[in-house]
Amino acid sequence: MSDVKRRLLADDEGLNPPIDTASMSKASPLGPTPQQAKHWAKKYRTEIAASSSSVLSTFVAYPLDSVKTRMQAYRFNNFTDCVQHTYKTEGFKSFWRGALAPLASVTLVRTVSFSIYQKAKYKYSSVIGQATGNDEPLVVVNRPGSVPTLQTVACFGAAGATAGAIITAIACPFELTKLSAQISVLMAKSNTSSVDDPVRQSYQQKGTFKTARNIILHRGVMGLYSGFHLHLLRDTIGTGIYFMTYESGKQLLVKFQGSSSPTSPLSVTVAGGLCGLVSWACIYPIDSAKTHYQRNCLMKGKGQKVKTPKIQFFNKGMYRGLGVSMARSCIINAIFFSSFEFVKKRINRLEDPLD
Repeated sequence: MSDVKRRLLADDEGLNPPIDTASMSKASPLGPTPQQAKHWAKKYRTEIAASSSSVLSTFVAYPLDSVKTRMQAYRFNNFTDCVQHTYKTEGFKSFWRGALAPLASVTLVRTVSFSIYQKAKYKYSSVIGQATGNDEPLVVVNRPGSVPTLQTVACFGAAGATAGAIITAIACPFELTKLSAQISVLMAKSNTSSVDDPVRQSYQQKGTFKTARNIILHRGVMGLYSGFHLHLLRDTIGTGIYFMTYESGKQLLVKFQGSSSPTSPLSVTVAGGLCGLVSWACIYPIDSAKTHYQRNCLMKGKGQKVKTPKIQFFNKGMYRGLGVSMARSCIINAIFFSSFEFVKKRINRLEDPLD
């Protein structure tokens, strides 16, 4: 392996020498020693940075996500109308109702997603390099003054799509309970009158775990995966576009800045916000269809079939709440990536006593 590639891998993945088992065996009975803690922090810096940044960014932007979901599922005149109606009928705390599920799920999903993405990125980079006989995409990307190429874009897109497809199995139940908490009051107050009324009203004002139990009661354990096919489609495409835009945007911004660092603060913040805007603009109709389908599933009992709505990219109604969603995504990803790179750099500065 070349010195350049080894340096790149070490910077991003944290290649470590074999663990000194003799030193590790001297752990305090109350927990790891400071030396061991530093060692593990450096070894798992990607996971630590992703989880801590997820909690911060998700909490800050959650009210916008709540408004977006309401606008998708029900008709409001505009963003202000939705906010005023929600505050008047449900109170200020309602904007954070159901936040526990995404705080837990997004932290878990992002941590797993970034771990999968990092591994997939290096794997695809190696495969592309061997197939083309040229420098691997990751070597090209980290070369000062480089610009995105077909190979680098394909590498990031494929790695992102792989991560998105895998994490859907974890994220789907959490996202369904979050959606239920966000629109439970609106479902209960729906003007329709049918045999499904008791089911709709049973979700009102319930927390994350009670909502999950309620879903299982009405639709069985697999009810937690209602809308999985649309979720899988959305996250596979969306996560591929997301990482492709972030990595390529960051690369271009670093070049235009003339910066020697591939993770300059300005490029990270702008590319983070941009990747959220682009990915949501591309997949929003799929997300709207998923929201409609999952809402309809919540209003039906076990064994009752729910028709999958058509994904219509040229239907104006499928874009209700897009502005809110893009603003939320821009904010949440700008905060996330800025925090993510900051935490990683701080951990990188720690001296590894076991090195």
